[in-house]
Parts: sequence; C-alpha cells; structure tokens
Amino acid sequence: MAAPRGVIRALHRGTLTQNSSMDRIFSGIQPTGKLHLGNYFGAIQNWVRLQEEYNSMLYSIVDLHALTVPREPAVLRQSILDTTATLLACGINPEKCLLFQQSQVPEHAELGWILGCLTSRPRIQSFPQWKVKNASQNYEGTVGLFTYPVLQAADILLYKSTHVPVGEDQVLHLELARDIAQHFNKKYGNFFPVPKAILSTTKKIKSLRDPTAKMSKSDPQKLGTLNITDSPEEIVLKFRKAVTDFTSEVTYDPDSRPGVSNLVTIHAAVTGLSIKEVVHQCVGLDTAHYKGIVAEAVIQKFVPIRNEIKRLQEDKSHLEKVLQAGAEKAKELASPVYQEIKRLVGFQ
Repeated sequence: MAAPRGVIRALHRGTLTQNSSMDRIFSGIQPTGKLHLGNYFGAIQNWVRLQEEYNSMLYSIVDLHALTVPREPAVLRQSILDTTATLLACGINPEKCLLFQQSQVPEHAELGWILGCLTSRPRIQSFPQWKVKNASQNYEGTVGLFTYPVLQAADILLYKSTHVPVGEDQVLHLELARDIAQHFNKKYGNFFPVPKAILSTTKKIKSLRDPTAKMSKSDPQKLGTLNITDSPEEIVLKFRKAVTDFTSEVTYDPDSRPGVSNLVTIHAAVTGLSIKEVVHQCVGLDTAHYKGIVAEAVIQKFVPIRNEIKRLQEDKSHLEKVLQAGAEKAKELASPVYQEIKRLVGFQ
C-alpha cells in the first residue's frame, strides 16, 4: 500500500548536498529468493548511482529480517552468498561503499530491542504490511514479523544515517524510523539525525501475469516475475505469456491498459528511454511483436550481469571475504554509536 502523498512530501523535505561528509545513506535488501527486475530498477540501480555520488554508503544484506518467515538454514546461507554475488555483478563496489551482512553486526538487534521499548503496539499494528503478511500465513504471524519495522529503524539509526533510498511501499516504515528518532531525542537529548527519504524515480515494475500487482519474489505465478538470473529462453517465455488485452497497438495507459503499460515501463527502464520515446518508437507494432522486442531488450541488459553472477558464485571465499570486510568496517561505525546509546539509556 502506497503512503499518502503528504507523508511522502514530508519525508522528502531537504536535499542531499552532493559529496557532503555529513550525509550517510543506508539501505538494505533481504536475501530471500532470486532478485528480480523490480529489485534492480527499484533499488539496486539507484544504489549503484548513489555510491558514485556520495562518500558514506552502507548497503546491508538484512538476513535477520529474512527470518520473519520460515527459512531452511542451508537455503538461507546460500541465498546470502547469491545476493552478494548479484549485488556485485550489478555494480555495487565494496571500495566505494560498505556491503555487509546484518547479523554480523550484533548492535542491530540490540538497538532494535531498545527502540522497541519506545514504540507502542498500536503504532506497529497500523502497518498495512503486517496485516497483509499475517493474513497470508497459515499460522499466526510471529513476533519477529510484527516487530520488524522497529528493527528496520534500528538498522538506519545505528549508523546515524541521514538519508534512506526507498520505494513508496516502504515510506511508512521510514516514517516510523523518523518518529522513533524524534522520540529518542526528546527523551535522551538530541542524538539521532531524523532520516529523510531518497525516493526512486523509476516507475514500479508490475507482475507480468497480474499487472495490477507489483513484481514480487513471493508471487505464486512464477511466470509473473522476471529474475535477474533468468536465461534468455525463460525471459522470452515469460514475455510471451505476459497478460495484455485485446487491443493490439502499443500505448501507455496504466489505468485502462495495465498489461501493455507494464511492458512499456520495463522497456523504458532497460533502455534508458522515456515512456514517450518508447511509445513513439513502437507506433504500428502489435502487442505480440512488441513482447518479443521487450524480451530482447531485457536479454541484452541482463545477460552480461547473469554471466558475472555465475562467475562470482563459483568463488565462495571471495564473497565471504567481501562480507567479512564490510562487517568489520560497519562495526567500526556502529560500536561508538551504540556505546553512547548504552550510556544515554542507563546501561553504563
């Protein structure tokens, strides 16, 4: 559920001062399943751009969050490495940012407990994500699932982050982090910066099988999700099966033609063209032919990345070293902040 526009504007007040030593950007991604085009254009592409523009960047593989639903240990271990390989192949450079595994910095969980003690239960119950995820599970939702927005706030505030890249579906979570920071500051003194949003400018990528819903790792319709690691044959098949409508021309009208409009959005994203330019180029094409054109554009964009992911996955020790080095640097930043938090709340 998207946040109200007024909330989005409030969170986005203030701008980054390029290359300012005062700005610190934090973002995280769960190691759950294969990363897809929605992840790439909604988050990873933005991360790559930001690491070139700003000095203090922290990108975390948030494996603690992955435990909010059942995970097989061996699968989770492999997913952490696969996610690391994917981020590196997409252009994340550990020499320009900190890339680390959340659970290797225990201060995340410890601060999460402190912040949870400052957060009311009704505040968390208001989150639409809790209602949707809890309803979709075959058992009562776990405490971890309920409280993970507080852990997200701890992830951000532990490093005194000033900005967080988010999509509209995560704006309410950042609003909670801001509220918690302000509550802590009021109780213990001015300590945390109140983080602002860096909103993605890319239009949301939708499911190929249900273009009214966003593309998702958990989509039960496997043909609806385009994974970064899909083979050319899989990409062609998924576009061939993509839901459109009975009008053959290529136009952009998300309300009345969501399926074709989603194809146009994907085409624009992988080529760097505007929506208007894509539609202009495709005048006279029928949608069946257009599906093939978009599939080929996606293949050209992601086959090199897919090949690099495969190469990196074969070097497990390198991936582990990247995460270890990132965690050590993250701990250097987190430790003095958390020590001061312990003093402020009365632990020492």
